[in-house]
Amino acid sequence: MTPRPPGPDQPTTTSPPQSPTSTSTPSQGPRAGTASGAGDGDGAGARARAWAELLRLPALFTVPGDALAGAATTGNRPNPRTLLAIASSLCLYEAGMALNDWADQAEDALERPHRPLPSGRIRPPAALVAAGALTAVGLALAARAGRPALAVAAPLAATVWAYDLALKRTPAGPAAMATARGLDLLLGATATGGSARPALPSALTLATHTLAVTTVSRGETRGGSPLTPLAALATTGTLAWTLTRTPQAPGTAPSRCPAAVPARHPAADTLRTVLAAAFVATSGSPLLHAALNPSPPLTQRAVGGGIRAMIPLQAALAARSGALASALLTAALAPAARRFARKVSVT
Repeated sequence: MTPRPPGPDQPTTTSPPQSPTSTSTPSQGPRAGTASGAGDGDGAGARARAWAELLRLPALFTVPGDALAGAATTGNRPNPRTLLAIASSLCLYEAGMALNDWADQAEDALERPHRPLPSGRIRPPAALVAAGALTAVGLALAARAGRPALAVAAPLAATVWAYDLALKRTPAGPAAMATARGLDLLLGATATGGSARPALPSALTLATHTLAVTTVSRGETRGGSPLTPLAALATTGTLAWTLTRTPQAPGTAPSRCPAAVPARHPAADTLRTVLAAAFVATSGSPLLHAALNPSPPLTQRAVGGGIRAMIPLQAALAARSGALASALLTAALAPAARRFARKVSVT
């Protein structure tokens, strides 16, 4: 899911890129305009924006590609169960966002008083209830997609809750975040084809990128060593090389759609090369800047670029499996993600 670094001793920042310039406090306008429950249009709009900030709605565009990339590895076209997996992923992702702010409300009150909970625009119990409800709905949707999907969604939900409540402030935090993202891809595979095994290489690729981005995110508020973004930059280059040099054969699960495009089709090869280049451009440039100057603003931009780069990475993974339609559909989410991120931060 979306990286967020650990707490007080390793200061948290909401997932990238968070502006450090906000000065709103719990006693300022946002609380009066929203928490008071005003019924006019402005009050309703303020409440809607507060929830959009809490749930990081623009970051949702990075989620469907997980399931689509996983489905592509099965050799089957996306089906209604794939849609259930996407819906489940979206719910579990949003559960993690709400729980994240609930768990970090004490730190946010000191470091990010403009966030919805410390500013009083959303009450903490409401965020916790939303996290629980979204988790329940996500698991129910996975169950509708079949037992194999539920068998992946359950540990995914457990990983999300463990990260937010316990692991984020430990050395295991980045690995937990990476595990969650890899499981999210496996959810799409198991829902579509019933087997996670063909999707393991793609899940490992996505998890590796997530691990690198989450590790960099730990320097968002105070900066850090240039070695961390440099290592992430090397990881980006290695993953891109793997995408262009190592086509993935279609999954071993029996295909109900014999028309699936083989991975070595020239169009698939060309598309995944273009998408791999987009992945490098989106993630690599800000990482290079952060390596040259690991200041908080540049580190925040590097993490933000890493999150946005998940979309071309997911699309490249789908193209590597021969799923051209899924690759193009995933890639088409990138402009929308950029546009909405200008209105509501992905943090």
